[in-house]
Amino acid sequence: MCSSLAMAAEAEHVLLFVLEGVDRKAIEANAMPVIQKLAKEGSVKLEAQSISPPLTVSAMASLLTGLPVAQHRITQEWEKYDFSRSFLRSPTMFDYLDLSGGIDTALFIMDERFYQLSRPEIYVDLQTCGKSKPQCNPAQVVDHMEDYLNKVTSKGGYGFRLFTIPGLLVMHLPAPLDAAMKRGWDSKAYTKELTSVDSAIGKVLEIYEGHKVLDKTMVMVTSLNGQGFSASKNKTPQGSTVPWITWGANIKSSHPIKAEVSLMDTGATVMEALGLETHTEWQSKAVNEIFMATPKRKTTGNESFGR
Repeated sequence: MCSSLAMAAEAEHVLLFVLEGVDRKAIEANAMPVIQKLAKEGSVKLEAQSISPPLTVSAMASLLTGLPVAQHRITQEWEKYDFSRSFLRSPTMFDYLDLSGGIDTALFIMDERFYQLSRPEIYVDLQTCGKSKPQCNPAQVVDHMEDYLNKVTSKGGYGFRLFTIPGLLVMHLPAPLDAAMKRGWDSKAYTKELTSVDSAIGKVLEIYEGHKVLDKTMVMVTSLNGQGFSASKNKTPQGSTVPWITWGANIKSSHPIKAEVSLMDTGATVMEALGLETHTEWQSKAVNEIFMATPKRKTTGNESFGR
């Protein structure tokens, strides 16, 4: 990751990394130098609030919809994948990015259950490297993403829906939690996956820099749950705080966020960064103190979706 980039005054792109099994303790354990650097140089809340209990699918639904479980209704039964189940009904930030600004999304997920949350749309390119594929790992997901960006930025797009670097790219990296569930939170396997996820994030930043868009990109890193989380327990208070890190275009440097931050605030902050307003039904709020300058509002023709 280049530290000498002159960052743009406003973000044209957002990179959102959604981790699992990562919290303040994990980041400060020296296995994640890239994330440590982002936290040191950007605006950060290392103990933001996830949902309770921070179940994977429910927490991801809250991140995408800006709603608590009681409103999006993605409950514990969704933790078990059911192909015949219908899709998430609540609108997501992907929908509002398109409706309010014509901004497209690319989504790289490592969990088949998220397919029913993303609801395939013409403005979302979706690639899944899921748990049913033993060869799936963070490095492979990055390879898929690099190949994707090379294709969509070339003539014709090779059959993808998008034909340029997307306004929002989301990458899901759950490997630390997967390792902890199999080997334990104190295992070498868990530490190894912290490193693999950190390396993957560093590689993505290098790829964006190679495409000459990193200086115009806001980078966000958060997690659905933290260390100590167990999917078999209903209450996991030790897993309910998660990191929430922003870095890059229009982001204050070395700024500890003073406001309370929730995982649900992610969507509204993405929209704010790109100059769009948040839907009235969301409980998600933009964390405005992270911005060096108030992002300029885009004229969209869809003002009915604003506050």
